Amino acid sequence: MTAPVFVLTPDTLEPAGAAHRAESGDLLVLTGAEARHAVTVRRLRAGERVDLVDGEGLRLVCEVTEPGTGGAKDRLGVRVTERVEEPAPPIRLALVQALAKGGRDEQAVETATEVGADLVVPWQSSRCVSVWNGPKAAKGRGRWQATAHEAAKQARRARVPEVLEPVSTKRLVAWVHDAVDAGGAVLVLHEEGMAPVGGAALPEPAAASATGDPGQSAEAPLLAVVVGPEGGIAPEETAALEAAGASTVRLGPHVMRTASAGPVALAVLAQRAGLWG
Repeated sequence: MTAPVFVLTPDTLEPAGAAHRAESGDLLVLTGAEARHAVTVRRLRAGERVDLVDGEGLRLVCEVTEPGTGGAKDRLGVRVTERVEEPAPPIRLALVQALAKGGRDEQAVETATEVGADLVVPWQSSRCVSVWNGPKAAKGRGRWQATAHEAAKQARRARVPEVLEPVSTKRLVAWVHDAVDAGGAVLVLHEEGMAPVGGAALPEPAAASATGDPGQSAEAPLLAVVVGPEGGIAPEETAALEAAGASTVRLGPHVMRTASAGPVALAVLAQRAGLWG
């Protein structure tokens, strides 16, 4: 069975600054909510393996030394057995998800994270039944980010997708233009699309660093899919997205719900792009 994953932050790993310099043999203490979950919910025991990740590619493979360090339920003592810095992907997968009712949008975020999405963009399209206004927008974004956080842990990922602020169609059009201009590709899933998603042109992967340093690679282009709400994408929105450089594609012979269309498309694209190799 694969080891459980817990996300560290500079404020929840002791000693201070340990994530930047931790090496095999170092003794660390994870604190806070993640440690409490490890101790009281997962009930980890001394000698068990656990992976601590920073959400940006760092993975510390560890062995539990003292669950509930000092009798505190929110402290987990570990010994580092290996430090792994996973390189950034050569192509970044992105999900542009229209807001949906009944939690279907959060389901899409969850599954897309498990598939490998690196970025999530909430979209307030014209036909969305769900509306995020004022404080509701910040709350909704926080809920999506928490969903991505938990899904990344479930998938044992070292990288947690970033959820951007919700965008209107006007702002999405500008985002699409910038993504395509930077060498990326944006695919709008539409039941009336003529071209299959499996035949869409993919962006050129980012060149790896000559020194082998994952932090020195060129910025990876985006490969994004745009998913509309239950009522579909309005014709004028489709036209605006196409004018910005997006391509309209058909996912398959059947119409999928907004919760499943994006993750399925990303899975097809991840396989084609070699991200699952």
